[in-house]
This record gives sequence, C-alpha cells and structure tokens, in this order.
Amino acid sequence: MHKLLTFRDEKLLRRALTHRSYVHENPGEGEHNERLEFLGDAVLNFLSGEYLYRRHPERGEDELTRRRSALVDEKQLAKFAIEVGLDFRMRLGKGAIRDGGYQNPNLLSSTFEAVIGAYYLDNDSHIEAVRAIIEPLFDAVPEQIVVSRSNVDSKNRFQEWVHRHLTPNPPKYVTLQVGGLSHAPEFVAKVLVDEKEYGEGKGRNKKDAEKAAAEDALAKLKKQGLLL
Repeated sequence: MHKLLTFRDEKLLRRALTHRSYVHENPGEGEHNERLEFLGDAVLNFLSGEYLYRRHPERGEDELTRRRSALVDEKQLAKFAIEVGLDFRMRLGKGAIRDGGYQNPNLLSSTFEAVIGAYYLDNDSHIEAVRAIIEPLFDAVPEQIVVSRSNVDSKNRFQEWVHRHLTPNPPKYVTLQVGGLSHAPEFVAKVLVDEKEYGEGKGRNKKDAEKAAAEDALAKLKKQGLLL
C-alpha cells in the first residue's frame, strides 16, 4: 500500500475517498470529499510551485507558471491517483460506476486532491509530510512531458497575451455549474479582462471550463488578427 493511503484517522481517509454521488445514494455515510478537495488543491499548488522554484532557478515567472499548470493538471493528477492506488478505492455512486467512474480523469484527479488535503490534516497540517509524499511523484514525471504540456496551456497563453498587449492585471474567470448529473456535472466559464468578456467555454469541471474559455478567447484573437 502506498504511504499516501496510510492514515492515523481512517475516517478522514474514508471521507477523502467519498464522492458526492456516493453520499447521495447513501445518505447515512457522512460527508463527501469536496472540502478536502479544495484544501488539497491549495496544498498541491503550493508544493508544485515551490518544487519548480527550487529546481529551475533559471526560469522566469511565466515559464514556472506554465510548468506548474502542466504538473498538476487533471490528466497528470489522474495518473498520480492510479499510481498510488486510488482508482478502485474511490467510493462512488452506482451511476458514476456505471459511467466508468473508476477511469474518469475528473473523478480521479479530484479524489487525489481530496486525499492530499486529508493527508495534510492527518499529519497535523505539517507540509513537510505531504512534500515527502508528493515530490517523488513529481520527480517521476518525464521532463519532456511537462515541457510539452506547458507549451500548450491555453490559460497561460492567454494571460501572457493580456500582459503583453493590455494590462498587468490577470484575466478573471467566472465559473458556474449549469447542469449535468452529480457525478458528471457541466460547468460554463467566462474569461474577463478589466470586466470585458473575451471568451466562454464549457467543461466537466471548473478547470476544464476555464481552459475552454481561454481557448475561445485565443481563437477569437487569432480570427481578429491579434494573435499569430
């Protein structure tokens, strides 16, 4: 068993593995993992940022931001989840399982974030404990994969264009859930710069919707001849 699944508080681990769809079908099973997912996302963003800052002293802010996005994107976190054995440990509703939930990158990545958040709490909020777990996973990601993904991240490309041509202020994303099932929600996002809308997109989670909005913004800029 991977060390990430070794908890003093087994109830905390169980909650981290529990998706909303499972709680919906089993009301007496306690909380779902979305608050822990929020915490884990913050912990991963910090640790991945610090990891890249230390390992690439020659890289600037934009490059580090792109690499961080690639290192903790949905696809990569889903791979981490499978590597540590989270896939078939996820507590999913029957509908989610029927729809292939154990292989769903969105469910895998969000569960990984939740388990990271729970592990942080289980270790008395000591960031070093999580760093010891996550850095070997980061180390195992081939450099060429990180570079390849970082070069195509739409949110970072749009932010760079905004900084270069409009304002030092970062783009703002407004994201709402607009429908879908509990295990397969649909989100819509709009990207704004100084309150002006530049793009809109949809996705199965907030991150995907925001990326789609950035891609829409880039496509519009290209159509207007403002982006090569």
